[in-house]
Order: sequence, then structure tokens, then C-alpha cells
Amino acid sequence: MNWKRFYHGARLYLIPSGVGRTRYVKKKCLFGGVGEHVMLQPRKLPLYSELIFIGNNVRIASGVNFITHDVLHNVLNHLPEEMRGETVFREKKGKIVIGDNVFIGANSLIMYNVTIGSNVVIGAGSVVTKDLPDNSVCAGVPCRKIGSFEALVEKRRLESSR
Repeated sequence: MNWKRFYHGARLYLIPSGVGRTRYVKKKCLFGGVGEHVMLQPRKLPLYSELIFIGNNVRIASGVNFITHDVLHNVLNHLPEEMRGETVFREKKGKIVIGDNVFIGANSLIMYNVTIGSNVVIGAGSVVTKDLPDNSVCAGVPCRKIGSFEALVEKRRLESSR
């Protein structure tokens, strides 16, 4: 077990605020990069967290999971030799890149090799398996574009002026 990762995970769990967790992640350089005005509500430290890059003005709600790898290679490498042949399967891992002005709703799952554009809102409980374009509102399993960021801003502007 990686004790350093365990220590940082325990520390993150004990920090009561998302702003405090973000400050800790930045100070300890636990992610590949974290911009300004970011709030991380999740308390879990993903494996290969250095593959996660977060832009400016990003809010990540509680229960969001970042998956930077898979472990299918462990299953495939233990198949009978007649099924796998001489192949030695390797672990797949990849980056997660999040642009500026992004909100990720509670309990969403962000898979590896995904880029989330700028000005994006992701609905709660979404599973992001593919890149999401700039200026979009996305939701679902799998996550897909359901609207535009501009339309959401205008809708909220009207609601706020009442």
C-alpha cells in the first residue's frame, strides 16, 4: 500500500470544506494542475490523481468520482492461456482535463481519457465517457449534450431578476 496516498486521502477526508480540500490538493501538488477559484467537494483521492487537470472557476459537487485507470488487465492476464495466448495485457490509464467555468453535479462519474470543455454544466449522476464540447449543458448515462451554456445563463438571469 502506498502510505503517502493513504495519508493524503485521510487528510482530505477530514478537511471540512471544499475550499479547504482544494487548498490542500494545490499545496501538496496532488493533481496535475488546479486553477483559481476551484472548489472540490469530493473527499476521495483518485489513483493517478496527477493525471487530473482542472481549469479556473470550477465547482465539483460531492460524490463525484474521477476514474483515471481501469483494472481489466488483471482479469485478462488471468484468463486461461488458450484464451489470451502469449499476450500480457497492460493497465489502461489516461488524463482527465476540465476547462474553465465548469460545474460537475453530485455523484457524477468522470472516466479517463476525457476532456470537459469550458463553460460546461454536468447534471448530477452523469457518467462522462467521452469529451464534452465547450458551451454545453450535459447530463445522463452516458452523458450527452442536452442544451447550451448560453441558454442556461439566460434562464438563470431571468429567474434572478424576478
